[in-house]
Amino acid sequence: MTSLVMLLVGLLLFPLSAIAQSYQNVSLGSSLTTSDVTSFWSSPSDEFALGFQKIGNESRYLLAIWFNKITDKTIVWSANRNNLALDGSKVQLSADGRLVLTDPNGQEMWARGMANAQLAYGAMLDNGNFVLATSSSDTLWQSFNEPTDTILPGQVLNQDNSLVSSFSDTNVSSGRFEFILQTDGNLVLYTVNYPAEATNAAYWSPMSVGSGYQVIFNQSGFIFLQAKNGTLINSISSNVENSRSQSMYHRAILEYDGVFRHYVHPKSSGREPMAWSSLYNIPDNICLSIRQSTGGGACGFNSLCSIGTDQRPRCDCPLGYILDDPNDKLGSCRQNFSEQNCNHESREVESFTFHEMLDTNWPDSDYESHRDVSEDWCRQNCLNDCFCDVAIYSDDNVCWKKRYPLSNGRVGPTIGGKALIKIRKDNSTVGTPNVEIRKKKNQSTLIISGSVLLASSVFMNLFLILLALLYIFKFIGKKRKRTAPYSAVPGVNLRSFSYKELEQATNGFKEELGTGAFSTVYKAVLDDENGKVVAVKKLRNMVTEGEGEEVFEAEVNSISRTNHKNLVQLLGFCNEGQHRLLVYEHMKTGSIAHLLFKDSRLSWSKRVQVAIDTAKGLCYLHEECSTQIIHCDIKPQNVLLDENLTAKIADFGMAKLLKKHQTQTTTRIRGTKGYVAPDWFRSMPVTVKVDVYSFGVLLLELICCRKNYEQDVANENEMILLEWAYDCYKRNKLHLLVGDDEEALEDIKRFEKFLLVAIWCIQENLASRPNMKKVMLMLEGSVEVSIPPDPFSFVDSI
Repeated sequence: MTSLVMLLVGLLLFPLSAIAQSYQNVSLGSSLTTSDVTSFWSSPSDEFALGFQKIGNESRYLLAIWFNKITDKTIVWSANRNNLALDGSKVQLSADGRLVLTDPNGQEMWARGMANAQLAYGAMLDNGNFVLATSSSDTLWQSFNEPTDTILPGQVLNQDNSLVSSFSDTNVSSGRFEFILQTDGNLVLYTVNYPAEATNAAYWSPMSVGSGYQVIFNQSGFIFLQAKNGTLINSISSNVENSRSQSMYHRAILEYDGVFRHYVHPKSSGREPMAWSSLYNIPDNICLSIRQSTGGGACGFNSLCSIGTDQRPRCDCPLGYILDDPNDKLGSCRQNFSEQNCNHESREVESFTFHEMLDTNWPDSDYESHRDVSEDWCRQNCLNDCFCDVAIYSDDNVCWKKRYPLSNGRVGPTIGGKALIKIRKDNSTVGTPNVEIRKKKNQSTLIISGSVLLASSVFMNLFLILLALLYIFKFIGKKRKRTAPYSAVPGVNLRSFSYKELEQATNGFKEELGTGAFSTVYKAVLDDENGKVVAVKKLRNMVTEGEGEEVFEAEVNSISRTNHKNLVQLLGFCNEGQHRLLVYEHMKTGSIAHLLFKDSRLSWSKRVQVAIDTAKGLCYLHEECSTQIIHCDIKPQNVLLDENLTAKIADFGMAKLLKKHQTQTTTRIRGTKGYVAPDWFRSMPVTVKVDVYSFGVLLLELICCRKNYEQDVANENEMILLEWAYDCYKRNKLHLLVGDDEEALEDIKRFEKFLLVAIWCIQENLASRPNMKKVMLMLEGSVEVSIPPDPFSFVDSI
């Protein structure tokens, strides 16, 4: 039974309205003080309590609600997280109808309820909700409507309700992350522009596309997003392990590290000590999920994020760097050495060396890149450049130069490449403090020279200034001539071409490499010193919504920031009048469509590698980009091979550049017939799972070396590959799919594994499809492949 079906069963077994809450009144005038933290207002069963908890070693107190029957008294709600109370503070259910927190001087710190609102009592309920009520039991205020970082079974997050993480595991004040159901219906995890409360960048969303109305945590332990009409949109936490046991406590919390986790804890059974265990967390890998243009990322600037053995993110400063604030373990790092002196004649090249780190990167901190160079060349170039603080040497021989401060740092086995971190040698003391050097780097050398000239004679000053001006004008003139045709999008190493340049490079758009629904690709030779061969994609009547140059360039900018060896690299663009063209690296071998369905087909071992390469590229688009990209048209024609037969995904940015009304079929569906997920036909929100489905079709074509639909077959049951492949699997007749491929027959175990992965991907129930990260791990053998259900048995009843 799938997790979605279990969720529906859970909803039927444990409707919210069926849980009656008992309570015991807190009468008007009742109060609690910080001087006696053993006193509190408890629920009837003593499951929860409201009172004061001491925070840290100092005499600071939090007015909070906690689980009262477990040893650690886990807090689930607080009133004054950003303004802790001092000794002598008091909370009182006042006679004027309010719950009021006052400091030792009697000054009001926090209050809820309304004066003269006919408040009769307060009550701590057995579900963890504290309410203020009238004599007729009408609720005037409840803590469930003002959550801090936690939600409990029976609790609902309405639109504009949010959870805000704490700052750290010891600092309960508001932190850097927010989980919010927005008024537009989108459920989003944001980074917060700390210390301000404004959100910075989204790093997770279930792609509800504006239809969310409530996030519900029901009594069976399921968390889900629901539409206004009651339709279930997304299951947020659907792991059913222990979830139906009434002997477990549940809570879900947005923790200080930015991960939303669902926890369970056994109720008291005389087997102390017991602890909370995690059932589910979002996102799977926050180090890879956060990639933002502003801010430091999952950790601070210059820090590196990695996932520890406890599956929690860990932030570390690289060698030569230290924490800017020793009390902020997730914060920024700063250099612990004096910087390279740009004004020094030798640039202090001999005073610096590199610390190497494999599978390490700070994406989006690039200011320059060089292709087809050696690692030694990359090292020397960075050493000679006083602005270069780190160089990343990638597996495809690209040198990416980065400058301080570095953002979105991450370490992990899927990153690839090698980081060369420039540090000062231990015995080198030359240089100035790095704060001063940073200032000097931003000053004009002309101003520095001018200050020296002022100390000379007037005549000498004038003479030198005249020479300097002549030199500057000459330099600027040359630079303009050199750089005018190469203007780039700010912050991206991307070339902007004129239409005339590309017309000449393609010899009048003469040699066609391929054509699609909205574009034609031409071979071109750039007019530069290397005569680089590229592919120019000429878009037909294609602009983004808004139809403005700035919007088009913004999308191109976003696409250009992708950097993965299994994606075709965007090198430049043209945005001139009605002309929209994209310039890509040239893939000499062409698409796998030309090598898959012909007699001279790719070998089994090459097809295996193509499948893994393509999965890696899609995983990067879905989980590691700064803005998630859904391809929407995965097919053999969009998987290209370079001269080394490395597979790279093409057209991965076309979904971003297309207008919403532009489609490849007569419906409002994007994609190609045969590869389109059934989700499109159900008017469901488009998620990354549409790409997973298309990849499943492609994977079947790869392992079977045939198209997904063929009329010219001996048996009509073989016409549709998806159905035939599953039928062969059920009847244990894999040899029919393998055919005369002797290499595949010798590797039949791997063939069967890849077939099972493909069947998982083509499940009509999108909730059953794995994400691309899991697909990649299954193909590589890191994760076991379980037996999939019938992919065509799903009935859409939601």
